[in-house]
Amino acid sequence: MTKLFIVIFPNIKNKCQLSSYAGLDVKEKQSGTSVKGKPRISKKGNRNLRKSLYLPALTAVKWDDDFRNIYARLVSKHGIKMKALVAIQRKILELIYILFKNETEYDKEYQTKNSVQKQML
Repeated sequence: MTKLFIVIFPNIKNKCQLSSYAGLDVKEKQSGTSVKGKPRISKKGNRNLRKSLYLPALTAVKWDDDFRNIYARLVSKHGIKMKALVAIQRKILELIYILFKNETEYDKEYQTKNSVQKQML
């Protein structure tokens, strides 16, 4: 997976483009005014990338409090566990992309540090 990041990430311009490349972007099914389907992920992208994000998403939901809270909120809102898990996969992919682009390491307390600094200003 590391080789994939080195090859693909420099060519990706933003998070939306990366989500689309992975096939985790939402696509609405429409046919004029008569048929409207439920929004689903497009699955047009790299299926190996989607597959490789599945187990990390499960692990994040099980062991990380932030991801567990997001997962619980999405399951309570939609009632579909797989939909929430796909959202976690996308969040993990975006997080990896941001860390790679900024050449930084993951800091679990990053968000709380920034909110405290903003409150002090």
